Amino acid sequence: MARLIKKLPATTLIMMILVILIGVFTPLSAYAKTTRIKDIVDIEGVRDNLLVGYGLVVGLNGTGDSLNNSPFTEQSLMAMLDRLGVNVRGQNLNTGNVAAVMITATLPPFSNQGSRIDINVSALGDSESLQGGTLLVTPLMGADGEVYAVAQGSVNIAGFSVEGEAATIIKNIPTAGRIPEGAIVEREIDFNLAEHNEVRLSLRNPDFTTARRIARAINGFMSAPTATAENSSSVKLQKPQGFKGTIVDLITDIEQLPIQPDQVARVVIDERSGIIVMGSDVRISTVAIAQGNLTIKITETPQVSQPNPFSAQGQTVVVPRTDIQVNQGDDVRLGVLETGVTMQDLVTGLNRMGVSPRDTITILQAIKASGALQAKIETM
Repeated sequence: MARLIKKLPATTLIMMILVILIGVFTPLSAYAKTTRIKDIVDIEGVRDNLLVGYGLVVGLNGTGDSLNNSPFTEQSLMAMLDRLGVNVRGQNLNTGNVAAVMITATLPPFSNQGSRIDINVSALGDSESLQGGTLLVTPLMGADGEVYAVAQGSVNIAGFSVEGEAATIIKNIPTAGRIPEGAIVEREIDFNLAEHNEVRLSLRNPDFTTARRIARAINGFMSAPTATAENSSSVKLQKPQGFKGTIVDLITDIEQLPIQPDQVARVVIDERSGIIVMGSDVRISTVAIAQGNLTIKITETPQVSQPNPFSAQGQTVVVPRTDIQVNQGDDVRLGVLETGVTMQDLVTGLNRMGVSPRDTITILQAIKASGALQAKIETM
């Protein structure tokens, strides 16, 4: 090792030492705030496609649709038997082993013909459970009406339903299930990404600063004006001249670049469940907060008053006894939050004051109304 170091030029040796020192003394927090480009953007044209179909599940143990209440199940059953050469027109069908279902699936991008995808099965009629059922061949169509996959297989459910004369036990949802790799792709979506010379990167969380940082990181890595931030939602990526490879190769090269995403200070509130989510960039100007409630408690304890035994006069009466307690919140103190208070400081202060999540929602809305909350409030 000593002989190898002696043979290296002085400049190369210095650069190696600097790289080692940077890797050792750089704090981990510098890397914790960055994320890869591939984790914050989507590629234009590279997207999932939704599929849907209607079919029949057979083999149920009497938990299928009642044909009298589900005419679509009876019609589908007759049509299926007709295609198989069985004529049951005009017959009174009475079977509880068949259920009409809706099939949903997601076709991943660039799925090849013959590959398999997972499907979800949901009861359409009044079936009680799909446990033990088998889905018959069902075509799955896209939004354009074309068939892209065909589904069939045994339905797997994560629940059950047990019913007795005086009690019923139901776990999870027995009328919905899943068939892993239950559909075969029959049609490919015609999209050749390698033929394009430029694509757009769509930010999952639109932000002007993040879009500009992505463009700068790509241009610095390629040493050429390859990327341009068009707006807060998209960055145009163009294959530079002299690049040896397709646009797929270019995407592969740049999607691993680290980026520090930026975001708007935002507070998300769900008043129905009392959930509050605040970003790390939320800041509050100087403001004083007091939280307290006026509570009045009235307790009625009536007493019975009656004369002494064998008394010539007097009668039994009910004497009311009322106890009123008023709590004006005298122990509530006024809290002051200084300028630039962070989210952690705000949460810590409100917890020390004993403020509940629902009261916190009201406080945040009041702080926003006063102009002291430097963030956007979104109510779900």
